[in-house]
Amino acid sequence: MITGMHARTRRTRTLRRLGLAGLAVLLVGCGSSVAGTPTVGAARATGSTTATTAPPGITVPSGGPGGSGASQPPTTDSGGSSQTSQSAGIGPVPDGLESFYTQQLSWGPCADYATTAADQQYYASDLVECARLTVPLAYDDPTGQTITIGVLRQQATGTDRIGSLLFNPGGPGASGMSLVSQIAVAGLAAPLSQRFDLVGFDPRGIGSSEPVITCRTDAEWDQFRAQDLRSDTAAAVTASNDRLQKVANDCAARTGKDEGIDGTTFLANVGTRDAARDMDVLRAALGDPKLNYVGYSYGTLLGTVYAEQFPGSVRAMILDGAVDPTQDPATGLLDQGKGFQDAFDDYAQWCAQQSACPLGTDPAKATAAYQELTRPLLDDPAQLPDGRVLSYSDANTATSQAMYSDALRPQLSQALTALAGGDGSQMMVLADQYYQRGSDGHYASLLDAFNAIRCMDGPRMTDDAEVTKLNAQYAQVAPFQDSGDPPGAVKDYCAFWPAEPTLSPHKPDVAGMDATILVVSTTGDPATPYQAGVDLAQDLGGALLTIDGTRHTGYLLSGISCADDIGNAYLLDLTVPADGATCS
Repeated sequence: MITGMHARTRRTRTLRRLGLAGLAVLLVGCGSSVAGTPTVGAARATGSTTATTAPPGITVPSGGPGGSGASQPPTTDSGGSSQTSQSAGIGPVPDGLESFYTQQLSWGPCADYATTAADQQYYASDLVECARLTVPLAYDDPTGQTITIGVLRQQATGTDRIGSLLFNPGGPGASGMSLVSQIAVAGLAAPLSQRFDLVGFDPRGIGSSEPVITCRTDAEWDQFRAQDLRSDTAAAVTASNDRLQKVANDCAARTGKDEGIDGTTFLANVGTRDAARDMDVLRAALGDPKLNYVGYSYGTLLGTVYAEQFPGSVRAMILDGAVDPTQDPATGLLDQGKGFQDAFDDYAQWCAQQSACPLGTDPAKATAAYQELTRPLLDDPAQLPDGRVLSYSDANTATSQAMYSDALRPQLSQALTALAGGDGSQMMVLADQYYQRGSDGHYASLLDAFNAIRCMDGPRMTDDAEVTKLNAQYAQVAPFQDSGDPPGAVKDYCAFWPAEPTLSPHKPDVAGMDATILVVSTTGDPATPYQAGVDLAQDLGGALLTIDGTRHTGYLLSGISCADDIGNAYLLDLTVPADGATCS
């Protein structure tokens, strides 16, 4: 048996709290910036092979772990269980992983697990308890090095317990521990918390899990954001790509260094394929024969990949804000760009109806007005009282942050009005929320993890002509983010990533799954377009709940009682909504 490790005390880190809804509103699909225009690697696969035992599009890991000095693996049972062997109460146990699946978690106070000042108040609550889960660094080498996953739970308050309910808030890179701690303290899931243990976990490389993906220092983050990635000259394109390549190199050099784990090896095993495997180990360690799961945004991809790898281990699964696993990253980027432009146009319509609008009274001219306001920042960033500067890219990031929820529209209008008067500080507040930069100047690990994970989850685009074409297409579908620079071959972090992808675009195959998955999709979702949810529900043979509105995700965290009631009934009683079910 493995006993869960107690958390090591780590330096407290501060970030601005996004709020509960913000935790599910995270980044999925966004790439790096060409003067504020996202780009992602895409287009061609990189020659990875898929074994016959893996679901389509999921690559079996290759190569063993590197480095030395990490914690040693558990002793595997000598009996050598087969891949379909059963262990009492926890379902199937893959061959060679018996000791991981049967480990006993050691639960205790959560205070030492908090990695941000914002989390400390929630982790200090006696409503929650924490533990560490031990998993293999590389699943094809279960006797090699191990890593740990941070886990937080609120135990069920009632006697008629169903099991555990796992949450993932998205990203990739967001903390499930943080989300569940806030849900528990705020009492947002009262009907569920009576019959489920509410469980949040930090996927490998994130938050309280160890090692943490580490690419940039706080000062390097500030410096990177202050200088836009430009494509106005050939020299600017080269300089931009050099900056991106340095970040990728630094990720490999810095990640795992303190734990004695080779950074490149860790990054090669940090994708969604491996996070889904960790989730099954966690399911078993929690004593659940089948998984109950709520995944937001990127968390829908994690849930989909889990269902593909472990179709017989799903009881109930809500996927809210769907990522389409069939799309290559380039197509997904363009769809998302259109979604953000649609959300911007909706904002412009709303803004024009207010007593004062920084973009004017004609919504048709709002994009041009926005460009006129923000493009000067390319050559003359706005100086801020704290010595920082608001770059063009940060201004676009701030605006995109506000597109995630119509509740942020008034704040965006105030910030744009201030920017027009020469004050960029309010725009920087929104941008810092997106980047999770704390008031002390410290960044959470979200953005480093975001890039590391997505770079393992899809093919890369490296051809200069293809990259230039994609950047031009993005400027066309999202003109409010068009810098006016000529489209150039400024690539994405993933073009320089030191490890090959372990996931590729594919139609999900959940053959053998008895459960009906509930997909929730919002009509005006800017980050994960509505049609992606429609398609995912069909591909999974699941049910679809439509939410009519402009926001990213809608179940449990958005105050939509209709959606909450339907989702709760599904999780508690497996009641599937009728065809065409819609909430607003």
